[in-house]
Amino acid sequence: MTTEASTTRAVFKGSLMRNLILATAVLLASVTMAVSVGAVSVPASTVWGVILNKLSPELIETTWSNGRAAIVWDIRFPRALLAAMVGAGLAAVGASLQAVTRNPLADPHLLGISSGGAFGAILALLHTGLFLGLLTVPLMAFAGSLLATALVLGVSNFAAATSADRLVLTGVAISFIIMAGVNILIFLGDPRATHTVVFWMLGGLGLAHWAHLIYPFAILLPCLIWLYLRSSDLNAMTIGDETAATLGLNVVQFRLSVFVVGALITGVMVAFSGIIGFVGLMVPHIARLLVGGDYRKLVPVSAFIGGIFVLWADIAARTIMAPEDMPIGIVTGLIGGCFFVWLLKRG
Repeated sequence: MTTEASTTRAVFKGSLMRNLILATAVLLASVTMAVSVGAVSVPASTVWGVILNKLSPELIETTWSNGRAAIVWDIRFPRALLAAMVGAGLAAVGASLQAVTRNPLADPHLLGISSGGAFGAILALLHTGLFLGLLTVPLMAFAGSLLATALVLGVSNFAAATSADRLVLTGVAISFIIMAGVNILIFLGDPRATHTVVFWMLGGLGLAHWAHLIYPFAILLPCLIWLYLRSSDLNAMTIGDETAATLGLNVVQFRLSVFVVGALITGVMVAFSGIIGFVGLMVPHIARLLVGGDYRKLVPVSAFIGGIFVLWADIAARTIMAPEDMPIGIVTGLIGGCFFVWLLKRG
């Protein structure tokens, strides 16, 4: 029995390692394409030459202009990294929420977490000001996401909507209420500044800067590690609350922990990218088609696929109406809406 268990673990680890190596290769290729494509095309060799030269000066002979170096290092590369982090975070949150709610349609957007993050960010931008410096918008966005999560849980308990499908319906209702509050904030804000909230409402990566990337990275990495370490508990939650409880899991506490971690990731991502919908709904289902429903595989693979998806959505957003940048939320909404219909057709 011990030999069989050891063999199973070895096969699982080998399969997971192959999947992660393949996903990493596709991710690097996607980052290269995202940095290369634009109003000014940059060859892939130049892209990685600039990056390696910045990381280790004088490692590679400089054969490119300062202008191209600035395009790659100061504009496109941080934007690509932010896209990868946003996609990874939203996809991992969507996968974990689908486990604890046992609903395949759960994601940060449908449960109102994204709307709460946007409410906090817009409140900071239009009304309170950056009273905590650069940390004001991320902290306010997180507070908004956490408030939305608390409202969903509180209303579901008040209305006795404890089933998984009714919890999602509660999230949709809370999302509409919060978006009404967002519209009030915009209406009461300075008309000269309200154009800036279009970024948060429709999603975009144009504000990516090196000085800002440390914040989403510092939140995303430990949260992804925590979700992966709790993947066995996520597997138990997909079976049912009673089964998970018989396995020794505190179901209520664990579900609350996942909601808080999801609110933390979503709030910070919304603070730097605006509302990008359907990533958390769509990507976990794609990952399940590829690696199955085991969350030991699903969490890391969803994160990789989410990063790749948002990278390519950003490429599309920058090329469809070049030289203008289309809001990335329009691209993900169009693709995600079609995927949603396909998911409903599958039952």
